[in-house]
Amino acid sequence: MKNLKFLLVGMIFGIILVKSEVISWFRIQEMFRLESFHMYGVIGSAIATAMIGVLLIRKLGLRTIAGEEIMIPKKVFTKGNIIGGLIFGLGWAVTGACPGPLFAQIGSGFTVVIVTLLSAIAGTWVYGRFRDKLPH
Repeated sequence: MKNLKFLLVGMIFGIILVKSEVISWFRIQEMFRLESFHMYGVIGSAIATAMIGVLLIRKLGLRTIAGEEIMIPKKVFTKGNIIGGLIFGLGWAVTGACPGPLFAQIGSGFTVVIVTLLSAIAGTWVYGRFRDKLPH
């Protein structure tokens, strides 16, 4: 019962993803072919919202619902970011899915996406297993 609020927010987020057509394989392909601004607009608005959110968290010293301090660590840019971004983008272009919309696609009845979900989990495991040997 305590986690019901998270389930509800997740369901609302999934509905928003479906209604905005972010889970559409065709929309994603349009984006990678530079044929449509739709996905760039969605991603750009998400980035702007996140930037404003982080700015407000830092400036106002906001805390979590539990009252804990929100810590946003500084990130260091490495060549691994480029390699990882390319691999992520390639997977996104081939499968038509990134981690956020995966669950909305499955919930919408596109059960073949379960293969993509399992592949993402396997890729995460492989990264964790070999992280110390990768360029960072």
